[in-house]
Amino acid sequence: MSSNQRPAGQAPATAPAPAMAPAADPAPEPGPVAGAAALVRMQGVTKSFGSFTAVESVDLDLRAGEFFSLLGPSGCGKSTLLRMIAGFEEPTRGTIAIDGRPMAEVAPNRRPTNMVFQSYAIFPHLNVADNIAFGLRSPGQSLSRTEIAARVDEMLATVGLGGLGQRGANELSGGQRQRVALARALILRPKVLLLDEPLSALDKKLREQMQIELRRLQRQVGITFLMVTHDQYEAMTISDRCGVMFGGRLAQVASPKELYQRPVTRQVAEFIGGINFLSGRVSARDAESASVEVKGFGTVTMPTEPAIPAAGGQITLGLRPERFYLAPERPAETEVAAAATVEDFAFYGETIHYYLRLDGYDAPVIAAVTNFQRAAHFAPGDRLFAGFRGRALVALP
Repeated sequence: MSSNQRPAGQAPATAPAPAMAPAADPAPEPGPVAGAAALVRMQGVTKSFGSFTAVESVDLDLRAGEFFSLLGPSGCGKSTLLRMIAGFEEPTRGTIAIDGRPMAEVAPNRRPTNMVFQSYAIFPHLNVADNIAFGLRSPGQSLSRTEIAARVDEMLATVGLGGLGQRGANELSGGQRQRVALARALILRPKVLLLDEPLSALDKKLREQMQIELRRLQRQVGITFLMVTHDQYEAMTISDRCGVMFGGRLAQVASPKELYQRPVTRQVAEFIGGINFLSGRVSARDAESASVEVKGFGTVTMPTEPAIPAAGGQITLGLRPERFYLAPERPAETEVAAAATVEDFAFYGETIHYYLRLDGYDAPVIAAVTNFQRAAHFAPGDRLFAGFRGRALVALP
């Protein structure tokens, strides 16, 4: 929050820019796996521990070659679902099939999967090469020493650890340990790689670097990755699709862009990034569009959605903070705008979040502005106009 606050109502030293525009819609996401066949199929999967149901009636297909993330708050059932695919837990009800083969009573070491654990589980007494080669030397493998060495060298190059095969496990950085864990899992060439919070032990900067590295690696090897995480930004950064879970149930499965821009419930909207909830009343509705009177702002036109009731019905609307326009005068770029008072602001480096007090709302609304869009900023106590366009709204049940 600002430490240089002026008395409420005092004019800013420098006039703000004419209008702070919201960020443009992101470009359409590539869909290289959109038409791929289901590699993993879960139907009616339920897991109970005594009287407690951890996962309930999950139906989910994972496509061949996609990066899929399961996300949700702690205790939502995402790790239990991952463990059932790996074979560490058996479903109480329902079926899991991988590449068309039912997995009922198939042992974990007989499934076409491998897993990277949150702790990495690097063997401290082995060097990098021996850690990676461990699975190739287990019973049932029939590779020669020369073939194993070639596979290890190939995998070291793939994960960016070329030349480090003889380094001891205790000489590795956090990022290197994560790469070793990935190489050890991938060297067995599974059809599905399961990742349980694989980046949670890394600091923020390294975590962000490894997100890009993990995505690059998945595209290079071309196999299906299923990652469990509670970090929605991490999931949206690297995934083709995401599934959001609450209370053991899948609430929505969609691309990161669709989850963010078109959440199907208020619970999903709140979990995926910041959002404002506005009240409205539908004044007219047809098959194409609806006119909605937004409390405190005025009437906007928005595309018809299933959650929009018939004319006369009340509605809850979601508006992302970056979809606001802010200006000292009523902005011409918007359909509607309302006078507001800056209650406070938070500086996040690349963005500033303004907390705005509007008539008719108990809690402040939040507007986010990127710093390159501004010549000066507003301060607590300043009066301004906050506006938006109807297509920025999402109707929520």
